[in-house]
Amino acid sequence: MNASAQTALVTGVSGQDGVYLARALVAGGVRVVGTVRPGDPASHEMAVYLDGVEVVEHDLRDDAGFRRLLETHRPARVFNLAGFSSVGASWDHPELVDEVNGAAVERMLAALLELRDRHALDVRFFQAGSAEETGDASDSPYARAKARAHAATTRSREEESLFACTAVLHNHESPLRPLRFVTRKIVRAAAEIALGRLDELTLGNLAVARDWGAAADYVDAMVRMLAADAPTDLVIATGVTHTLHDLLVTAFDAAGAGDPAAYVVQDVALLRPSDSPTMSADPSEARRVLGWEPTQTFEDVVAHMVRVDLARLRSGVEESPEYLHPG
Repeated sequence: MNASAQTALVTGVSGQDGVYLARALVAGGVRVVGTVRPGDPASHEMAVYLDGVEVVEHDLRDDAGFRRLLETHRPARVFNLAGFSSVGASWDHPELVDEVNGAAVERMLAALLELRDRHALDVRFFQAGSAEETGDASDSPYARAKARAHAATTRSREEESLFACTAVLHNHESPLRPLRFVTRKIVRAAAEIALGRLDELTLGNLAVARDWGAAADYVDAMVRMLAADAPTDLVIATGVTHTLHDLLVTAFDAAGAGDPAAYVVQDVALLRPSDSPTMSADPSEARRVLGWEPTQTFEDVVAHMVRVDLARLRSGVEESPEYLHPG
């Protein structure tokens, strides 16, 4: 059995980026095998978005299981999107974060090199990196583990000639963002307040600034990176920075919820142990190398999220493929 350029393995396929990426690949005629964490209830909730995807359970720490996946499916493209995703919560689980986000990636790369060399395959690897690697919170367990994975990916490219690249991803959102993230917490609260179902929203530092884009745009960049003539690490961002207060005001305006100051209560307990006050980005190299441009503005993204949460609250339907369409 030969590797097929039409077969992609996507780890973390039931996450926000995994869903958008898998759907984009399937729409392009690619066979997609996607992994979900064993026993994760979210994988069942997100199944409605994964028609056409072969979903398998896999723990990133299971090296033998990953090798079996590679031997069984012989993917030509591997997108590693799985991992521990919360910067704040990483302080409570440093060893797990290092193992899942860092060491596991090193072992994945070793397995890919073995597969390539054993079967003479053109295997290409994408690593989802993070802007947190170089921000003021670079000492967080999350950032350190991401930096470890980034370094391993670079070594595989430079020392082993593996087509391997890391996207330094800045913040990107969609209606699929889980409620544990502050962006979705704000959007959901704006919708609930607009519908008279909530009268208070507790938040931490509203002065933090981020470059927020659309998840759908960012997975397009991921696909382009592995389709490029040569592997390279790129910053994926919009180049425009907003504060969390901007997001709050934009969400309340989109929901028709009025002035958020009347509802917001700030709680210092919600501040992270360390945080980057501002994270800006220059995506010009991605534009030059990939011909990639974001298609949705910050306001577009927030308004889309608000529309979907209003629809969820009114209908009682939490997940539907209809929610993915920004228009």
